Amino acid sequence: MSARTKARKRALDALYAAALTGGSASDQLKKAQLQGRDQEAIFDYAETLVNGYLANSQLIDARIESLSDTWTLDRMPNVDKSILRLSAWEILFNDEVPNEVAISEAVALAGEYSTDESAKFVNGLLARLAKGAVAL
Repeated sequence: MSARTKARKRALDALYAAALTGGSASDQLKKAQLQGRDQEAIFDYAETLVNGYLANSQLIDARIESLSDTWTLDRMPNVDKSILRLSAWEILFNDEVPNEVAISEAVALAGEYSTDESAKFVNGLLARLAKGAVAL
């Protein structure tokens, strides 16, 4: 498993925990970092993902909601919402990661941590986002 894949999992854990507890995703990531050893590269990219989403959360959430047809963010399961938020940041703001990679990783996370239906939903929404993505 690549360092970026592990970083995406760490970032997902942080956003998901923050959604459940009402706390800060950054604080959740720092707690996990204190427990991990020799994982600097993983936490560096996880921190980039979390901070990238947090800095652009209003825009990202608006784009996700506009593409999700009748599903509001409040109706989405927290894990799916967290996966979409992180992957949307990669698609919209991180030129180092090809859109196809961001989508594939998101679908894999949804398949691992959520339902088969979630993986299909994540794939469809992010594919539409990537089609309409322009450099921001």
